[in-house]
Amino acid sequence: MTQQAIQLGFAPRLDIEHTSSEEAGQVYVPQVNWALMTSTILIVIGFRSSGALAAAYGIAVTMTMVITAILLHVVAVERWHWPPAVVACVTAVFLAVDLTFFGANLLKFFQGGWLPLLIGANIFTVMTTWKTGRRIVAERLTARAIPIDHFMSVVEANPPARVPGTAVFMTAQPRGTPPALAHNLRHNKVMHEHVVILTVSTAPVPFVKLEDSVSVQPLGNGVSTVRLSYGFMQDPNVPDALRVAQSKGLEVDLDDMTFFLGRETILVTNRRGMAIWREKLFVLMTRNAVRATAFFRLPPERVVELGVQVEL
Repeated sequence: MTQQAIQLGFAPRLDIEHTSSEEAGQVYVPQVNWALMTSTILIVIGFRSSGALAAAYGIAVTMTMVITAILLHVVAVERWHWPPAVVACVTAVFLAVDLTFFGANLLKFFQGGWLPLLIGANIFTVMTTWKTGRRIVAERLTARAIPIDHFMSVVEANPPARVPGTAVFMTAQPRGTPPALAHNLRHNKVMHEHVVILTVSTAPVPFVKLEDSVSVQPLGNGVSTVRLSYGFMQDPNVPDALRVAQSKGLEVDLDDMTFFLGRETILVTNRRGMAIWREKLFVLMTRNAVRATAFFRLPPERVVELGVQVEL
């Protein structure tokens, strides 16, 4: 679940270790596992009785049943396209049972039932803060990004000095010029012989075949855009994807390749976006996220990071 939350953009990047070569979902996330162990020990010590634990367990299970019934309603309407009247009847039957059990367990709220609701509220807050924060950062970067068409016209009108090799600029904003690319040209006055603007996204499906996940679009003057799409149960592997892109006509030198990443420094401000406490929480999560080098399987000796400040 943590791995899928990361892929869907609801959690910061974490260390994920695959413990099986046959099962894609058999993973070990050290930070989450240690947090679960510590929390379990503290809960057992704090509650001191099986009765209080049973009250917490009852709330957790019945609330899960209610949420599952609601999600079934959403899937039946938006995915299966069932008639609304039929969906309403089916959902009403499930909720009638689930809400009855949930209401009965609410009587034990003060005996320990408050704990799963508190944990759920905290996790929901963290996930929505990360999702909202990443959206705001993307909007801030997109607002001041140079349109790629304008950047290409400037390069064509005033050709810069070209150096051998391939430069891969990773960005989450496919519509604009990556800040690292613009900064590199502005300050170093050079461009590589081959330039790749790379965007990695997560598709709303578990798996995407590697050959189907890569799309290449040449822009001219040695510049191309590559878009990678992974399923939410897959781990990105940029070097392997670039080999597939090369087989699809992308002109790159895999033996002489440098990856340029933008390293964002998030500043807490009073601008319209999130509450100050949520902005501080987002900054804390950003600082503790796993570096993109490890997450995307990039060779560390070929990575260059260029900093940029973003005001929330």
